Amino acid sequence: MSSENGGEGQGQEGPEQLALIREAVRKAKPRARKAVPTAERLPVARVAVDKALSHLDRLYDYSVPSSMDADAVPGARVRVRFGGHVAKADKGRRTGGRLVDGYIVERRESSDYRGPLAPLASVLSPEPVLSPDLLALARSVADRYAGTLADVLQLAVPPRHGRAEAEPSPEPRPAPDPPEPGTWSRYPAGSAFLQALRRGDTPRAVWTALPGPHWPQELARAVVATLASGRGALVVVPDGRAAARVDAALSSLVGEGHHVVLTAESGPRERYRRWLALSRGAVRAVVGTRAAMFAPVRDPGLVALWDDGDSSHSEQHAPQPHARDVLVLRAANERTGFLLGGLTCTAEGAQLVDTRWALPLAAPREALRAAAPLVRTVGDNDQARDAAARAARLPSLAWQITRDALERGPVLVQVPRRGYVPRLACERCREPAHCQVCAGPLEIRDEDGVLHCAWCGRPETAWHCLACGSTRLRAQVVGARRTADELGRAFPKVPVRTSGRDGVIASVPGRPSLVISTPGAEPVAEGGYAAALLLDGWALLNRPDLRAGEEALRRWLGAAALVRPQSEGGTVVVVAEPSLRPVQALVRWDPAGHAVRELAERAQLGFPPVSRMAAVTGKPAAVADLLATTPLPDDTDILGPVPAPPTAQWGDEPLERVLLRVRPGQGAALAAALKSAQAVRIARKEPDPVRVRIDPPDIG
Repeated sequence: MSSENGGEGQGQEGPEQLALIREAVRKAKPRARKAVPTAERLPVARVAVDKALSHLDRLYDYSVPSSMDADAVPGARVRVRFGGHVAKADKGRRTGGRLVDGYIVERRESSDYRGPLAPLASVLSPEPVLSPDLLALARSVADRYAGTLADVLQLAVPPRHGRAEAEPSPEPRPAPDPPEPGTWSRYPAGSAFLQALRRGDTPRAVWTALPGPHWPQELARAVVATLASGRGALVVVPDGRAAARVDAALSSLVGEGHHVVLTAESGPRERYRRWLALSRGAVRAVVGTRAAMFAPVRDPGLVALWDDGDSSHSEQHAPQPHARDVLVLRAANERTGFLLGGLTCTAEGAQLVDTRWALPLAAPREALRAAAPLVRTVGDNDQARDAAARAARLPSLAWQITRDALERGPVLVQVPRRGYVPRLACERCREPAHCQVCAGPLEIRDEDGVLHCAWCGRPETAWHCLACGSTRLRAQVVGARRTADELGRAFPKVPVRTSGRDGVIASVPGRPSLVISTPGAEPVAEGGYAAALLLDGWALLNRPDLRAGEEALRRWLGAAALVRPQSEGGTVVVVAEPSLRPVQALVRWDPAGHAVRELAERAQLGFPPVSRMAAVTGKPAAVADLLATTPLPDDTDILGPVPAPPTAQWGDEPLERVLLRVRPGQGAALAAALKSAQAVRIARKEPDPVRVRIDPPDIG
């Protein structure tokens, strides 16, 4: 804590942390300052300083010079001197601390600190970018995820661009007319949901959308119904392609000027210009990707999230919040409507319905049968009977459906991995092939046939199976590029397109073609696909992850929803064990039922979302020290330690991970205890860091 600032923090500090802070203040050297005239009215500014350290996570008081009185408004960006225990000589003048950025939270008549206050160094911009609602949301997110306010504000407020601030925002448009229900009429409660938004109510729903191309228009109608009530709306989608579809649907309904799009494709300056239009109230609705969950919508009436199971909704920067949880907090704190939609349903969505926080919004079976394609199954071990099918690495059923469908339109082929032969196994015993140095999985990257490790990159020239001694390999999961090569040879007169990480195709024409895609990169076909093949299903189901079945079903449904209805000949073939629960849920097209059963199993086992969990990762001694000094809630289950998964490693030394699990209602206490322990470690300047993540989505 700076010796020149005395604001009280927003969090609760333990006795040991407070003692360390008081000791730092006591040792700070006093220094003479030239008197600076302060503002006559509200001369104290309470500032949220951009210092992402747990033991400094509080607000600080500064005096407001009279020269900055007009610009130092609540929400403005400022620069302040922080860390006054370090004094430097500068041409005869003594200055204390470093210049850091911050935001004015409020102006006050007096400070709780009894000593002299340091003045604001400068006001970077008088634009009030931090509203009270955004500050309250950031504080709630920081507390839930054991993070700091500064970390969340870095996610919530974009970097400043002076030219964008100097440009005037457009004039606000009048509220549009209420929309017609449209395809919402296929849902028994769809029209009532729109009417509730139009009246100014705050309905909460978990929406299982019907397959087909209509979900962007349905989201757009929900937004327009909210705008018609005079309130704002926020829609968060997984990627730019989904944002473009909702943007086009909104523009067709109400024209331009009622909403903005916040995605990475628009660039930093344009994104900030659109963000300012929301903050100033010139625009009342926004569609965007993950960062838009903090968008400063004025008087919000609806927050909506599409496809909450997509991993892109989970922020990778500290404190790593999930968009679903942030929007749940917004709906509760700001009293808005809430819509969690998707072609599938997650266990978290099922829990919102189970606790009656939200109501289900689904179509009857008759409407589902009219919209969904026919789903057929074939086992992984079913062998093709004819040579052409064997050459294409397809079961006979899949081969016949592909051949017939190509006479009517495009065929989608979903492959779990990109590349040529990404994963290999022993041909005799099916044991996965691993690197002899780091135990990473081996793969063939190109047609040259050389084995490489997917983790360390080391070539493997003399591999043999450690289980049975065989030196022969088989393709465990064949990549998209090799699949495209094989199908191209099997259907030489049909165009073959690939869509994946190296190049995502947004759409394809309705002419016959083969479209090879990795999950999540499937293009939209004009008029829908005639058929879809979901290959290597076991590769998705056998992942060592709590969400493997849920994720496999989500990816399959995302591809199958692009296929024409059964009445138009649309067929989906999934190559996986037919008796498995996710496969049966796909055949019945019952994602909500699968989510309910998944939630019941997790309740029995004590897994999230029924319980709250924290992952603590670091060197063994550091993890043990943090756990020994943390007053954990009663009945906390300590699982581990175990070696940290490769995705959680950093540096060269091996790390370990401990999972902490608490029963419902104790998640806030667990987060507060871990944050306090982290603050003590940082104040002590412990050399080895420990990472804490609340409710990690990738528990293996």
